[in-house]
Amino acid sequence: MLTAMPHMQMDGAPERLSALARRAIRARDWAQAAACAAELLRRNDADAEGHFLAGLVEKAATRPIKAAERFARALELQPGRYDAAVELANQHAIGRRNAAAAELLAACEPALSNSPRYLDMAGTVYVDIGMPERAWPLYARACELQPEIALFQGNLAACCVYLGRIEQAKAIYRSLLEKAPNHQRNHYQLSRLERARDTRHIEQMKAVLEATRLTPDKNVFLYYAIGKELEDLEQWAEAFRYYKLGGDAVASVARYDVAEDIRLVDRIIEVCDAGWLESGPAGTGAAGRTPIFIVGLPRTGTTLTERIIASHSQVESLGETQFLQMVLRQMSGVESVEGMNRTILESAAAADAGRIAGSYLEAVAYRLGGKPMFIEKLPLNFLYLGFIAKAWPDARIVYMRRHPMDACFSMYKQVFTWAYKFTYRLETLGRYLIAHQRLARHWRALLGERLIEVEYESLVANPEAQTRRLLDRLGLAFEPACLEFDRNQSASTTASSVQVREKINDRSIGRWRRFGRELRPLQDMLEDAGIPVG
Repeated sequence: MLTAMPHMQMDGAPERLSALARRAIRARDWAQAAACAAELLRRNDADAEGHFLAGLVEKAATRPIKAAERFARALELQPGRYDAAVELANQHAIGRRNAAAAELLAACEPALSNSPRYLDMAGTVYVDIGMPERAWPLYARACELQPEIALFQGNLAACCVYLGRIEQAKAIYRSLLEKAPNHQRNHYQLSRLERARDTRHIEQMKAVLEATRLTPDKNVFLYYAIGKELEDLEQWAEAFRYYKLGGDAVASVARYDVAEDIRLVDRIIEVCDAGWLESGPAGTGAAGRTPIFIVGLPRTGTTLTERIIASHSQVESLGETQFLQMVLRQMSGVESVEGMNRTILESAAAADAGRIAGSYLEAVAYRLGGKPMFIEKLPLNFLYLGFIAKAWPDARIVYMRRHPMDACFSMYKQVFTWAYKFTYRLETLGRYLIAHQRLARHWRALLGERLIEVEYESLVANPEAQTRRLLDRLGLAFEPACLEFDRNQSASTTASSVQVREKINDRSIGRWRRFGRELRPLQDMLEDAGIPVG
C-alpha cells in the first residue's frame, strides 16, 4: 500500500518528486519511492508518472497484478510511454499472457532505439515468451549503446546460442570472463559451446572454486561445467565426481519429495482411464490446425525429433510452452502455487474438453503462422496425454523412448529448471523412471495406435528410414529437408540448443557404460523393478 510522507518532505514540482523517486529506486529505497508516487497521485490521480512509479514499487514487492494495473494506467494516460509498455509486457509474460506481451512489444519497438535498459528488458520478455529471434536485434542494439554493461552482453550471448550463432556467443563469453573471471554461469555457458581439448579451462574453473570458497549450492554451475569438460577429456571417474557434487548441491536446497510426484502419476492412471476418456463430449480439434505433441522424459531425443518434423514445409513449432498445464490449472478452478497436484488433476478431469482445447489454442495463437500442423514439445506433457487425446481427437502424439540408463545419466548431468527436480539424485531418478514406465504402459493400453513411439537409438542408427516411418504416421509426405534438420535456422531454447546445430550422431549412445561403477546403484534399482538395462 502506498503512503505519503509528511508534506514538508514532499514539497516541490512534480519533476522534482519524480527525480527523487527515481534516485530512491536506484538506491532500492522502496519506502521513499512509494511515498513520492503516492504524493504525485494525491496531487493528480491522472499523473502517468505517478502510476508508473507506483508500478515499479509494486513490481519490486512481487505483486504482479497490481503492478500491471499501474503500468496499464500509465500507458492509458500517456500512450507513448515505451517504458510503461515494456514493463507491462513483462508483467503480462509473468502471468503467461504472452499474446498481450507480444502485441505491446511490437507496438513500442520503434521507440526503444535509444534506451538500452528497455531494449534489454524487451529482449528478455521476447525470450520468455518464446520469440528469441525478435529479441536478438534488441539485445544487439542495447550492447551497441552500452557495451560495458555485462548483463546486456550476457543476454546477447545467450540469445546467440538460441539462434545458433555459436561463434559469436563464445567470443562474448570469453570477453566477459576476461573482465570477471569468477562469474560461474558464464564459465558454464562457455563449457556448453565446444568440446574441451585440454585442461586449461578446467584449471581456471577449479581456481575459481579455490579462490571464492563458496558453499556448494553457490557452485552448482561450476561443478557441472567442470564435469562436462572432464567427460570431454574421458576422465570418467573425476567427471562423475563433479556431476555428483552439482546434483547433491541442488538437491540440498530443492525441498523435493519424489513420493509426491509418484503419487501424482498413480492418480493420473486412476483418473484418466478408458471410461473417463470416452465420457462426455470430446474436443472439436484445432480449427484447421493439427497439433503434434512430442513428449517423453527429458534428454530422450524430444528436441531432435522436433527439429526433424519442424523442418517439414507443412509444420511449424512452438517449442516448449507451459500453456497446457496452465489451462488445466485454470479449468480446475483450484488455487495453488504448485504447477500440478492431485487436486488440480481431479478437478481438471471434470472440465469440458472443448474448453481446454479452445483456451490452449487461444493462448498459443500469437505464435502460429499459416501452416496446417504445429508442434508443442514439452517432455512433461507426457503426464497429460489423456487430456490431449480427449481435447484434440486429431492430435498426433509422439512419445520418445531411450535406453533407461542413457536417459537417466543424460538427465543427471544436466542443469535443469525446477520442473525436473527428480534428476539431481540417482535414487530419485530411479524411482521417477520406474513410475514413468508404469504410466507409459497405461498410455499404451489407453491410446493404442494414437501413440506414435520413436526409439532414440533406432532414429540415430537409421535416420532416413525412421524419419520416413514417423512422417507417414503423422500423415505427412517425406521431404529431404527433414534429414537436414541441422540447417534449420529456427531458434531452440532447450537444453539441446547446441546439439541440434550438429548432424545426427551416436556419441551419446551407451555413454552410461563409461560410468558403470558409479551408476551401479541406479542399474540395480531398475533391474529390481523389472526394467531391462543390459
